[in-house]
Amino acid sequence: MKNILSLSLIFLMNMVYSQNIQSPSSKISVNFKLTDNGQPSYSVNYNNKPVILESTLGIKLKDKLALNANFEIENTKTATFNESWKPVLGEQSDIVNHYNELTVSLIQKETHVKMNIIFRVFDEGVAFRYDFPKQKDLNYFIISDEVSQFNLTGDHKTFWLPGDYDSQEYPYTESKFSEIDNSKLDLNNGIALKTIKEKYRVQSPLMMKSADGIYINIFEAAVVNYPVMHLNVIPNEFKLSSNLVPNAIGDKAYLQAPCVSPWRTIMVSDDARDIVGSKMILNLNDPCKIDDTSYIKPMKFVGIWWEMHVGISTWDYAGSQNAQNVSTQDLIPSGKHGATTENTKKYIDFAAKNGFDGVLVEGWNTGWEDWFGNWKEDVFDFTTPYPDFNIATISAYAKSKNVKMIMHNETSASVANYERHLDRAFNLMKKYDYPAVKTGYVGRIIPRGEFHDGQTMVNHFNFVARRAANYQIMVDSHESSRPTGYSRTYPNYIAAEAARGNEFNAWSVGNPPMHETILPFTRLLGGPMDYTPGIFEIKMSYYDKSKTEQVHTTLAKQLALYVTMYSPLQMAADLPENYEKYPDAFQFIKDVAVDWQDSKYLEAEPGDYLTVVRKAKNSEKWFLGAITDENARKSEIKLDFLTKGQKYKAIIYEDAKDADWKNNPIAYKISTIEVTSKSKIKFNLAPGGGTAISFEPIN
Repeated sequence: MKNILSLSLIFLMNMVYSQNIQSPSSKISVNFKLTDNGQPSYSVNYNNKPVILESTLGIKLKDKLALNANFEIENTKTATFNESWKPVLGEQSDIVNHYNELTVSLIQKETHVKMNIIFRVFDEGVAFRYDFPKQKDLNYFIISDEVSQFNLTGDHKTFWLPGDYDSQEYPYTESKFSEIDNSKLDLNNGIALKTIKEKYRVQSPLMMKSADGIYINIFEAAVVNYPVMHLNVIPNEFKLSSNLVPNAIGDKAYLQAPCVSPWRTIMVSDDARDIVGSKMILNLNDPCKIDDTSYIKPMKFVGIWWEMHVGISTWDYAGSQNAQNVSTQDLIPSGKHGATTENTKKYIDFAAKNGFDGVLVEGWNTGWEDWFGNWKEDVFDFTTPYPDFNIATISAYAKSKNVKMIMHNETSASVANYERHLDRAFNLMKKYDYPAVKTGYVGRIIPRGEFHDGQTMVNHFNFVARRAANYQIMVDSHESSRPTGYSRTYPNYIAAEAARGNEFNAWSVGNPPMHETILPFTRLLGGPMDYTPGIFEIKMSYYDKSKTEQVHTTLAKQLALYVTMYSPLQMAADLPENYEKYPDAFQFIKDVAVDWQDSKYLEAEPGDYLTVVRKAKNSEKWFLGAITDENARKSEIKLDFLTKGQKYKAIIYEDAKDADWKNNPIAYKISTIEVTSKSKIKFNLAPGGGTAISFEPIN
């Protein structure tokens, strides 16, 4: 009898110290418990198989006792949430947000500090965050570290970027988890500023696949007033732990209760399509805070941009393209400046002729002669054009052609300078009716000592979006911290770069053919990416016979990227004359939508291939994009996504039989067939190739 009572007491204690919660479908379960020393821990199972082994949680505070042990559970509560919401712009017109939630309220014995850990379990994954309620024993505080663990079950295949505090513009490395090692990377990759602090540190999102076919993605959501989370790696033990990017004096985050951390997310499925199609990151962000969203509109644009990357023209008026040591006084024009009134009008004419919404112009404003490399405080004022760029004339001309101009504000990472000028820059945009701004942050951050991924800069990027909303302006940020779903809260934050874009193909080792098959599983989970697709003249020797650089895709794959790389702000990045040489292929770029009613991921394997089909918003038109890595691929898909009983004209843009990303990249063919929802389509993807299809209903 005594033994029975003892067992019952142990069982009751375990009930208090251990809690389990499942996803709505019950496929995913999370077990929370306190360890023997009162440290929070959790584990994750998928279909009753372990995915995350027991991993501890906690927060370390500066000059205070760490919040990572000696806790007791005050209480727990569970809840279920299920809604459908409509994004202003997106991959689909309705998004389902369905999860089960567990809140564990903890109190530390010695300090009486209270901390809640909140878990949300979706059918595609798990999220947790730290919540600090208002309390007398914790008001202002400084986080010195976060000690969230993610202990894996084995040596998974991993797609990773080095843990660089200033740049995400690396090509992905595909390796076993145990082979992660930043010291083995070739860093001759075209990145101007590199800040890799540790040999065994990677960035999130981290995409993995286990030996038994389970896909796992570790990321974060709703990074607001907090630094970006990188991941420390213990390669041979298959363990990860959070690493917060520090500020200039080594602190991680300055907070005041009540407040919360970002969500730490673990997506898991045995079907890669569930990962790439997940809206979990968006769902974990706050709903839209903008009352009037009528000005937030998708845009397809061209611009004075690629011609600088390929060396035809320059950003600076003097034409040196040196960017560091040419005096800004008494400039003598070289005739190579790209952003001239005359050249801009040509792009406006091209946009108007082909139905594009806007024109981007880089290099329009003074300061480009000496803007990079010297950690210079005052570079651009964001309002003064070069003598050969008449902003009033250009704006009036664009208006007469029903084309919008897109502003460019390169900050040279002098963020303090940009914030001083921000309202003047936005007032100039409103004066001349610019609906969107592309911002840039190339170089070392000012305030000096800050990193692109620290709390200060996260706050800046979010502040620019919020301030722009006051002016009804859309923002496309480049060289920013990578998005974590903030575009749900401020949908005027229409796009970002925050990864290795197409531009690297013009002047560096470029992007390997698998690159675009990985980005939808990583960077794009947090929000739309301005990748700048659509390059038709693939080899840079076209411009200079001594050049060996090239885009590592076929032309057909460049078309497919308009579907596979989601963004409501899409650039036709090549030169107008290059499109005019291939008008039949260019037709797809003119036709493809940029805002969607529905999206379906038909085939997916990170690092290998992706096939996506999307239905244009307020239309019966569908568009398909299929891409592959360096390997040729054959595929057959059912068209059962099409409306039953409706006939469609399918215009197929595909690689020619002898196409190859390296040896014959421009070879393509176009065919037209009639299809219905009962049809199937076969297509062959060349090495580094792709297929793009438009489905137009037949009346």
